[in-house]
Amino acid sequence: MKNYLILLVLLASFLSCKQEKKVIIPVTVEKLIDQKIDYATGFTIQNHETYKEISITSPWPDAKSTFTYILYPKGSGKPTINSKASYIETPVDKTVVTSTTDIPMLEYLKLENKLIGFPHSDYISSEKTRTLIDNGTIVELGNNGHLNTELTLELAPELIIGYSATGDIKTYDLLEKTGIPVVMNGSWMEQHPLGRAEWIKFVAAFYNKEKEADSIFKKIEKDYNDAASLANNAATTPTVVSGNMFKDVWHVPGGNSYVAKFLKDANTNYLWAETKKTGSIALNFESVLEKAQNAEFWIGSGSSKSLEELKGKNNRYTFFEAFKNKTVYSSTLKTGAKGGLVYYELGPMRPDLILKDIIQITHPELLTDYEPYFFEKLN
Repeated sequence: MKNYLILLVLLASFLSCKQEKKVIIPVTVEKLIDQKIDYATGFTIQNHETYKEISITSPWPDAKSTFTYILYPKGSGKPTINSKASYIETPVDKTVVTSTTDIPMLEYLKLENKLIGFPHSDYISSEKTRTLIDNGTIVELGNNGHLNTELTLELAPELIIGYSATGDIKTYDLLEKTGIPVVMNGSWMEQHPLGRAEWIKFVAAFYNKEKEADSIFKKIEKDYNDAASLANNAATTPTVVSGNMFKDVWHVPGGNSYVAKFLKDANTNYLWAETKKTGSIALNFESVLEKAQNAEFWIGSGSSKSLEELKGKNNRYTFFEAFKNKTVYSSTLKTGAKGGLVYYELGPMRPDLILKDIIQITHPELLTDYEPYFFEKLN
């Protein structure tokens, strides 16, 4: 009888605990104004009473499918509005990202402590995030940007922010089938410099940091537009050539490309500005020399660290006036502790600094107290 009474007490206690767990505190969701996206063309955010809806329209070149994500507060009921959408509870805690361009966005939002894994972390240059890598807080998840699925599953992230250059997302699909939400970041597809930076609003939505993202972006936008206005008043419009040879082909940025937009806003005469391509244009050396031999500046000369190294790669580079006048500039000389390129990591988040760099190079009289952040002259 005594044992029977003890069993009844334990059962009553268990049922009581079970009932308590069923009690869910209602979550109040602040109705935010739909976020205004002024420059980015690859995503939209709509805010509803109990959820947010994000649509990704350009995750990679020639994408035929779009992605929809429904974000709803932890502890609230899951909405059922779109059977094809991915549903994600927010705010997210443990996160895996796969591109170094996501690192500055997390840091600017003060969310670097949410990052638990990254594939090939040597690419990361930020000192703040490298400290987290060195102390083991951020786990190495693969090589050359490819996620190790077993290690990722062990970490059990609440969100993976992925990207794809080709549309091959088999690894992401596999991870998603295990219950780990995956979202695609297509910021690198944007052709307007401010469009890439505006993707901080996309990242912020998963952490309920919309207001912070809006404030950060507005400051970058103002600084960029102020710099462009300053350059517009320059007395000269110097000629510029960009790109370099790879094997037998010189790739120059198309006239509607990300790079060409910087050169235009810096009030320079980019010699391929009239072309309509958003990507690069493949040319032979002779055609580039014919058009750009007398260009005043060569901005974006590749990975060579000096004029001598550049000459060693192709002796014919010496035919250009920019080479002779030592007005050749590269954005690949500034690296992190493990060799990661700062320009490719931070540049998309700080287009205002890139623009100021180019203005200072081509119109030094306009920014006399400014020291270029990304670009350096080859000695």
